[in-house]
Amino acid sequence: MTLAMTPIEPTASFKDNLALLPSIDGIARLDLLDASGEVVATIPNETGKQGSLKVYNYLKQCFGRLDAAAAAHALEVFAEHTPDAQARPGAHPNVDRLLEIASGAPVLEIVAVAQ
Repeated sequence: MTLAMTPIEPTASFKDNLALLPSIDGIARLDLLDASGEVVATIPNETGKQGSLKVYNYLKQCFGRLDAAAAAHALEVFAEHTPDAQARPGAHPNVDRLLEIASGAPVLEIVAVAQ
């Protein structure tokens, strides 16, 4: 598999990191699929979810799927939101998912659905 880009060097600011990531123009949502191909989560392209959509789309382009290495990198990209998610489970569900996968939860495939 040829990947579209190499990983960024995350900064301490989520906003600054987002500026380094590829555009999400033309993406309606991302579906996350388990090993059996079932959709286990969806990240829509809507206000309040676009930061997560941008990070997960970037992970697809850099890593091809959401495995422990991709999740660990994404936790750095989420910067200040990662310790907040650790302190307040449920407040950032897309970060919670990354924490779970970085800790050994099953790999997920990332599928972009066009607008």
